[in-house]
Amino acid sequence: MLIQEGSGGMFVQTAHFIKDHENKSVNEAITVYGTELKSNNTRLAKMNLAIHGIEGKIIEANSFYNNPHHLTGKCDFVMANPPFNVDKIDAKNKFLADDERLPFGAPLTGKGTISNGNYLWMQYFHSYLNETGRAGFVMASSATDAGNAEKLIRQKLIESGDVECIVAISNNFFYTRSLPCHVWFFNKGKKAENKDKVLMIDARNTFKKVSTTINEFSDDQLEGLTAIMDAFRTNEPSLQKEPSLRGTKQSHDANNWLTQHFPKGKIPRHRKLM
Repeated sequence: MLIQEGSGGMFVQTAHFIKDHENKSVNEAITVYGTELKSNNTRLAKMNLAIHGIEGKIIEANSFYNNPHHLTGKCDFVMANPPFNVDKIDAKNKFLADDERLPFGAPLTGKGTISNGNYLWMQYFHSYLNETGRAGFVMASSATDAGNAEKLIRQKLIESGDVECIVAISNNFFYTRSLPCHVWFFNKGKKAENKDKVLMIDARNTFKKVSTTINEFSDDQLEGLTAIMDAFRTNEPSLQKEPSLRGTKQSHDANNWLTQHFPKGKIPRHRKLM
């Protein structure tokens, strides 16, 4: 299962990935669910799925006060790009007090209000996962070192052993905003020896310029970052195996970005990507 907020672009990209890597149709491989606040985005998501032949359930609702799909503990994968730093959330709404998706509580301020929705989203994504589920989502950089109630929730998330990786990314990766961000990865199926470890990747200087206002990762950079995560996940420091992304397969030596940053083909304990 996949669940996402927004216009469905991640579902479409997932369909392309499945086509490149699996010998099955997208609807055989995944079932997709989405919740979207805005009517236009809801219609756009449904249209995106229909155009690409993807079956899915997209519901128009406010995720802060509704859990329409009842997917707690049921998802294999969660991908999302939620709105950052949402304010004016009604902390007195009864649904929040009873929401099973918030095991670590709401991020209340000293005045009993919720000034930021980032740690609501993060708990939702974590709660949707089944016992081996994995999540990847974009989050405001400020969430990584936020204080007060958010700090306590972050501590509990880390203590759960399910935070696998946090990647710091440069600005200009979005068409609608220029802020830098972090990509978080949860993995409830982490190996026991990794439960007390979190992979931190500083990729703020890793990008390809598309224009003066837009950056993106090159194929080599994407494959290299994927190889680093795979090496951490499997506890195998060697990058000599063939990384694979977007249907391509190439060795470490054929990936210019990997050979530049890891000439020995292994990941050192500490390495900042320049």
